[in-house]
Amino acid sequence: MTDAKQVKLKPGDTIGILGGGQLGRMLAMAAARLGLRCQVFSPDPDSPAFDVVLNATCAEYADVEALELFANDVDVITYEFENVPSAAAMVLDARRPVLPNRKILETTQDRLAEKDFVTRLGIGTAAYADVTSVSSLREAIVRIGLPAVLKTRRFGYDGKGQAIIREGDDIAKVWTSLATKSAILEAFIPYEREISVIAARSATGQVECFDVTENEHRDHILKISRAPAQIPDALAEEARSIAGKIAGALDYVGVLAVEMFVLANGTGPKVLVNEIAPRVHNSGHWTLDGASVSQFEQHIRAIAGWPLGKAVRHGEIVTMTNLIGDEINDYEKWLSVPGATVHVYGKGAPRPGRKMGHVTEVRPTKGK
Repeated sequence: MTDAKQVKLKPGDTIGILGGGQLGRMLAMAAARLGLRCQVFSPDPDSPAFDVVLNATCAEYADVEALELFANDVDVITYEFENVPSAAAMVLDARRPVLPNRKILETTQDRLAEKDFVTRLGIGTAAYADVTSVSSLREAIVRIGLPAVLKTRRFGYDGKGQAIIREGDDIAKVWTSLATKSAILEAFIPYEREISVIAARSATGQVECFDVTENEHRDHILKISRAPAQIPDALAEEARSIAGKIAGALDYVGVLAVEMFVLANGTGPKVLVNEIAPRVHNSGHWTLDGASVSQFEQHIRAIAGWPLGKAVRHGEIVTMTNLIGDEINDYEKWLSVPGATVHVYGKGAPRPGRKMGHVTEVRPTKGK
């Protein structure tokens, strides 16, 4: 296995990407612009990332032979989603460098382990408790109070695998409906706004953060992101510092997102970390057209052993709007909007709640 600090790709080398969704697609497109090839591994034959690469492997993550052949064809391996099966990551890690390091997944795949990690760094989070049964859930509610949010420790996204518990709710029914034996209860945070920081870190320890992004969710799915977030400069600097501290503590190589809540209290707003995403992130899509270097290019640079870019935002404000479900059918209306760029992921038939594309809008800087 090659150490991350020894990875130094050159144009013409090949990056292996685990996962064939839109994030893998955009990673491959960013790599191509830098003269790097990509090969995508995904069990889904309709993976949209397959459309933009010359070589692809369509096989299950449990197929050891396919994984080994895939590893033999690439120089470094990365992933577009955090729920990479640990066994598959181990097989690949024995043959090629996997970046970010697969051991980071042990922390970020488990919400309890992630919260413990952040807390040990002295970074604030919502109050939380491990829950393994109805009785332990009742005990956790006594300590944390209501309302609270019950989440599965693994495999939850876009509001899936979680439930809000309020006074008067049937606790046993809520526990049964989650269908898990491993959960975490978190205090409900009356936040002022949700923000995220997209941070890139190289193997040499260089860290570059994009502008703090403000996010709006609808039906638990990210709908709109705006950069920069409308928060004081000191708070934005604190948020970037937190993301850098997390990336350094993980010895991270690549791009990660840190989602945070902004609270209003007696001494002014402060931030609490909600989640870490060890990958390029939906809230960073605005960087594709709204910055001098995108989150996807930063990730490729980091895992290739190349210097990170100093991202400069284009315009006064950049907005990203997700096209969810049937909204993709109205893509044409965006084509004539000044400053807008349309991204269609090529996923086929739309489904409710499915991210089918996005639009970025750059508002010119005043006076220009």
